[in-house]
Amino acid sequence: MTAQTPLVPMPAGSDARCEALFASWLQPSDNPTVGMIAAAIRSAVQRFGPQGCTKRMAQEFGDHPDASAWRMRWARQLAALNAAPASAPPMTARRSGG
Repeated sequence: MTAQTPLVPMPAGSDARCEALFASWLQPSDNPTVGMIAAAIRSAVQRFGPQGCTKRMAQEFGDHPDASAWRMRWARQLAALNAAPASAPPMTARRSGG
């Protein structure tokens, strides 16, 4: 089975934003919108602080490297859409279910 998560553009895909998205409550199955992504990043930074997001990400990579690598790729895909031209067709991330 294949699950699709629409990838939507978001402002500035810096490493700190990716780390905050990684540490956030947001899940790919939420089919995140631009507003959900912004809220998740804002919430994670408010709750953990920028360094706290980085620490949570590092801890998860130590505890669950495979799952963490997949989640970081997902967070980076969301952030990278900022660079896509406005006329580009919508993209989706595909994940095979297990």
